[in-house]
Amino acid sequence: MSIVTDLNSPHVENLQQQVKRDNPELTIYPEDYSLLTDLYQLTMAACYTGEGLDQRQASFELFARKLPAGYGYLIAMGLAQALDYLEQFRFTPEQIAALQATGIFTDAPERFWSLLEEGRFTGDVWAVQEGTAIFPNEPLLRVEAPLWQAQLVETYLLNTLNYQTLIATRAARLRDVAGPQATLMEFGTRRAFGPQASLWAARAALAAGLDATSNVLAALKLGRKPAGTMAHALVMALSATSGSEGQAFTAFHHYFPGAPLLIDTYDTIAAAQELAHRLQAGDMELRGVRLDSGDLVKLSQEVRAILPGVPIFASGDLDEWEIGRLQAAGAKIDGYGLGTRLVTGTPVNGVYKLVEIDGVPVMKKSPDKGTYPGRKQIFRRLEGGQVHGDILGLVTEGETEKELQSKIELLQLVMKQGKRMLPAEPLEAIAQRTAASVASLPSEARRLHDPVGVPVELSAELQMLTQQTRNS
Repeated sequence: MSIVTDLNSPHVENLQQQVKRDNPELTIYPEDYSLLTDLYQLTMAACYTGEGLDQRQASFELFARKLPAGYGYLIAMGLAQALDYLEQFRFTPEQIAALQATGIFTDAPERFWSLLEEGRFTGDVWAVQEGTAIFPNEPLLRVEAPLWQAQLVETYLLNTLNYQTLIATRAARLRDVAGPQATLMEFGTRRAFGPQASLWAARAALAAGLDATSNVLAALKLGRKPAGTMAHALVMALSATSGSEGQAFTAFHHYFPGAPLLIDTYDTIAAAQELAHRLQAGDMELRGVRLDSGDLVKLSQEVRAILPGVPIFASGDLDEWEIGRLQAAGAKIDGYGLGTRLVTGTPVNGVYKLVEIDGVPVMKKSPDKGTYPGRKQIFRRLEGGQVHGDILGLVTEGETEKELQSKIELLQLVMKQGKRMLPAEPLEAIAQRTAASVASLPSEARRLHDPVGVPVELSAELQMLTQQTRNS
């Protein structure tokens, strides 16, 4: 039975006001997750219910049809948050009342409200492990659940997997270019697409191999120590009130002894020379200097000559291409702060498509947006630790084809009947997998200019099923 039947009753108005009072700002809490969806997910679920299809077993797969321009691979990321969401998926009485009060669902079947009231995610989830390299049309994740559930979770799953996969891929490329010895710090909070995105960006960057984040909340939630230096504002403020840049450095080190110093506010070389005199006199310790502007190649070389034992960090709209250019030009930089270009950029355009309903394979036949039918598995051939190609086949093929059995099956069962199969992995383990996954790729997939991804072949059975479904 519907919780609220009179859409114009004072009770409904009170509930709407209560929802607003409980969360007056656009802030997301776990109990809000179920409403963080596109309207058509709910209207489709209501239609499925009215037509008696809501409990039909459905399989949806989440994948990218193609890689972003300039990329030879993607690094799968965001599964942990996707599973958190599915475990907490539910609708509160207040949320159901607020939906009813919109008037949009006036003609929706009564049983739709019962589904929302009592519903939980009860399906299975198959996914590739976080930190795994993937290629076009390869599912990052497959949801097998009653149709209404599998439909409603689409928006949130795409949101977290698309964004974290983008950040993880960029972070992995940055690590690959900078090398294992460079210190890489995530500085993207102020440029990320919102507060929630900044937390996900920090997590994905750390899980893909970066060393630290300046985001204090993210670091503490993830069991890490936040990292950073200082801003030009501190140098200017203390210089103006204390008399000099050197006194600003002294004041900062009084509270944070030895901390890295930002030395390009005024005259980078003069600042480096003053620090060198103080180091030689034994007046201070210094764990690093940061350059944020100017000719980073020339300045880093000059600063290295003045401060030979002091690590040099660079920041300022850096990306993997710029780091590669700096290295090729002979820059003397030990670490990088990575912000805007890490947490923004070309999106991962992942999609979430129905591939099977009640055991019947289905496919989208639209030009340039077609899909492959049936529940699929990714079979990866590794030789000597190197990827030699993938086969995209049907889930049943690994049980029957000896040739496919010699390959690794990437999609694993991670959730059964709405319950996680394994606890969440530590970031360190995911970072190690990311590094190994990138190292296993051929050089042409890892290069920054005109990369060529690993070929993905369709199995004979998938090709046959695709042709049969297309002609049906």
